Amino acid sequence: MKKILVANRGEIALRIMRSAKEMGIKTVAIFSEADRLAPHVLYADEAVCVGPPPSSESYLQADKIIEIAKELNVDAIHPGFGFLSENAEFAVKLDKAGITFIGPSVHAITVMGSKLAAKEAVSKYDIPMVPGTDHAIEDVEEAKEIAKGIGFPVLIKASAGGGGKGMRVVNEFEELEEQMNRAISEALSSFGDGSVFIERYITSPRHIEIQILGDQHGNVIHLCERECSIQRRHQKVIEEAPAVIMTEDLRKRMGESAIKVAKSCGYYGAGTVEFLVDSNLEYYFLEMNTRLQVEHPITEKITGVDLVKEQIKVARGETLSIQQEDVKINGHAIELRVYAEDPTNNFLPDIGTLQTYILPKGDGVRVDDGFREGMEIPIYYDPMIAKLVVHGKNREEALAKMILAIDDYKISGIETTLPFGKWVMQNEHFKSGNIDTQFIQKYFKPEYLDVVDEDEMEIALHLALQSISGKLGSLDGTAKSGVKENSAGSDWWTKRK
Repeated sequence: MKKILVANRGEIALRIMRSAKEMGIKTVAIFSEADRLAPHVLYADEAVCVGPPPSSESYLQADKIIEIAKELNVDAIHPGFGFLSENAEFAVKLDKAGITFIGPSVHAITVMGSKLAAKEAVSKYDIPMVPGTDHAIEDVEEAKEIAKGIGFPVLIKASAGGGGKGMRVVNEFEELEEQMNRAISEALSSFGDGSVFIERYITSPRHIEIQILGDQHGNVIHLCERECSIQRRHQKVIEEAPAVIMTEDLRKRMGESAIKVAKSCGYYGAGTVEFLVDSNLEYYFLEMNTRLQVEHPITEKITGVDLVKEQIKVARGETLSIQQEDVKINGHAIELRVYAEDPTNNFLPDIGTLQTYILPKGDGVRVDDGFREGMEIPIYYDPMIAKLVVHGKNREEALAKMILAIDDYKISGIETTLPFGKWVMQNEHFKSGNIDTQFIQKYFKPEYLDVVDEDEMEIALHLALQSISGKLGSLDGTAKSGVKENSAGSDWWTKRK
């Protein structure tokens, strides 16, 4: 394997290329017209424009990507996450083209890509699952009878769903018909598949996932867990490893269950098995993600395993370089997804130019990003700017490092999740480990980010005095247009009245 094309963009494309280059493998970047000057494009050995900005016309153009790979004599394609990473048809086309797919088998992608098919495969392995249906439901009357048997609240889920789409919580019998129709409609719109099923809704669970790694020779291990309960719109914002609630016995049982899930579909490569954990520490299989996860760096930090390098080795047909007994937990790691979103406005995306962009540095600090100062945040893609990761000898040290790193991360021109991240790190419930997937709804209010400390007041006063004395220049300058300083240490701004 001498040359890899990375069928992705931004921070994950750059991160994959770095590991590939360390292995002596040349890299090819694809890019849309909106990403022409992106860091991953400049870093790659070769780069080819794949189309206009919309992902449907660029990063999702499977046939065009394969043609580019053929023209450049590419040996393998790494899909990253999102886009084509869990597209079984893409993997089939690569196989026909004689190009290695750095990911699992088509069978594994297909089975785990359907929640119903995944439940059927896993049911043979004595793995705890949330009580519910094992088949798609279209008839409302059937759904009503099933819901009565399960007991309210129930959860309607799209079989092909993800990211919270096609998902509805139903608290009362009278709501069921309307919510089911909405779930089916949303599932059809988002995935082209209106299949839904019903299961018991577990209130306020923790979201715990297990990283697994398998090779093409039948070996499968787990690399411990990640706590992913801090979410908005059913999507993660903050993750940490290991989980605060984990005991050695629970880790062993959940790890073994995750390995069984992988074996149920003959899985190889890096993958993640997700579980819900209730207040009694009972866990239930949720789904399997057949790709590299956004939050994989925190697992790398506590285990010392480069997951991308392992993916490449497995794709080359090599056996795993580590065994289960080699996996040890070293310290504690936390990841904050730095999104171009406004936490004070329901986490809605915020677009603009990165007027200031200064990365934090220090021992145990890692930033996976795909932007540079002066770049615009495109409206066409996921609004994640970077992943801020810290590693400490224990959770307390990791928390302290994260707060310092957030303070040192300077971004202006857009709103980001940095202030929210600092608020979480200082929240007593989070610090004590008392968290679940309802954390934001329970404890966060936008006004909590409006608190300005004494240092910030001093800075604001200093700038105001400069403005009055004319030292800031004409009103056509920065003061008139408004400058946002978005870091946890500086959350003030001037705005045109």
